[in-house]
Amino acid sequence: MGFFNKKKKRIQEIKSGHRVIFEHLSRYIFITIGAMIAAFALECFLIPNDIIDGGIIGISMMVSYVTKWNLGLLIFFINLPFIFLALQKMGKLFVINVFYGVTMLSVFVNIFSGYHITEAQLLATVFGGVVLGIGVGLILRNDGALDGTEILAIRLAKSIGFSVGEIIMFCNVFIYAVAGTLYGWDSAMYSILTYFITYRVIDVVLEGFNSSKSALIISQYPKEIGDAIIKNLDISVTYQKGKGGYSGQEKTLIYCVINRLEVAKMKKLIRGIDKEAFLVIQDVHEVEGVRVKKK
Repeated sequence: MGFFNKKKKRIQEIKSGHRVIFEHLSRYIFITIGAMIAAFALECFLIPNDIIDGGIIGISMMVSYVTKWNLGLLIFFINLPFIFLALQKMGKLFVINVFYGVTMLSVFVNIFSGYHITEAQLLATVFGGVVLGIGVGLILRNDGALDGTEILAIRLAKSIGFSVGEIIMFCNVFIYAVAGTLYGWDSAMYSILTYFITYRVIDVVLEGFNSSKSALIISQYPKEIGDAIIKNLDISVTYQKGKGGYSGQEKTLIYCVINRLEVAKMKKLIRGIDKEAFLVIQDVHEVEGVRVKKK
């Protein structure tokens, strides 16, 4: 009996090892693809139209513009101090991912060097921002990064009393101000627009095209409302115990996650049972797991 248990355990260990290898391999494949997409956006949309990115990549682009040094090498070497800075606080695995991502970006920037898609600044701003956001989003989704600004901001936030977002914003304001003197203020403003487009697309890549919403319902008729939602919307609900702050009465709260297209129908169901029901609806950025349906 012990022999078979040991054999089964060994098989499970092998399967677990294979899964870990597959996860690491897939992570680096996606980081490579993300770096390639980001480099394509930089070289084919932004650089030919004097539009820069924020952070270390933006600084590298301006230094390359002034000195004519290789952009790929500048991105790699300017990021190096920040990568070593991350080693002290963020772990070896993250540092390896960042180092690999920055290296791949540097390589692909040189591969795509000299190519351009459009000479229209507005088109380059919009499509460059979208493509760059997709590339950076893929890398962030796989525990990597391309820019040392965030690493610096995380390290400085606790010591100087500003938030990470405020530090990044201050750095980028400085970068775009310098860009205005180098490229002209039209290019600087296009660069700022690209920055906002990029970060909106990054959010979409990280969170998905998820239009789900969570609903919290407080009513005198929780069972009736819960049954109506299960029956008519074909989703499950969760009942939670609560206590009224003013009345001190025990209450049953209803919680569920629904598609945005189901919101209007759910409201109609609730009002049909209890016109005085208290309803809170919030955006849900990410939903994982099985959606339980009625049998």
